[in-house]
Amino acid sequence: MNRFSFSHEDVSGEQIRRLVADETSGAYVAFEGWVRNHNEGQQVLRLEYEAFESLGTKEGERIIREAEQRFGISTVYCVHRLGKLEIGDLAVIVGVSTPHRGEAFEACRYIIDEVKHRVPVWKKEHYVNGDSGWVNCERCAAAAHQHDHGEH
Repeated sequence: MNRFSFSHEDVSGEQIRRLVADETSGAYVAFEGWVRNHNEGQQVLRLEYEAFESLGTKEGERIIREAEQRFGISTVYCVHRLGKLEIGDLAVIVGVSTPHRGEAFEACRYIIDEVKHRVPVWKKEHYVNGDSGWVNCERCAAAAHQHDHGEH
């Protein structure tokens, strides 16, 4: 199993915690991103995620390698859901184990922030009023452009 992956199936926090459990670690930190029922004043009914999966997996693995080098991670997994998701569904999860808690918190934050900025994932929101729209595309594109050019 890749340490970064996409999934069209449900993923649970407990499943990731079991994968990340490591006897050499004293800390485990996870981030779970859930589908919420609103965004920018709109009532959200559900979401759809799409990704450039082959490129996204490579970039996700690169982010994890960077985090390992920076924070001394023992074990790490990150899974981003694709397809149709309902309110309350788990959309993305990062689980990190390290010898000490400080590094676990820092590594988890680094990974989710970099995934959101660098991995090619697109989100379409479906609204209660029947409209829909792709969101965050401009922000993600701008962040990716800045990152590629060292303007971070």
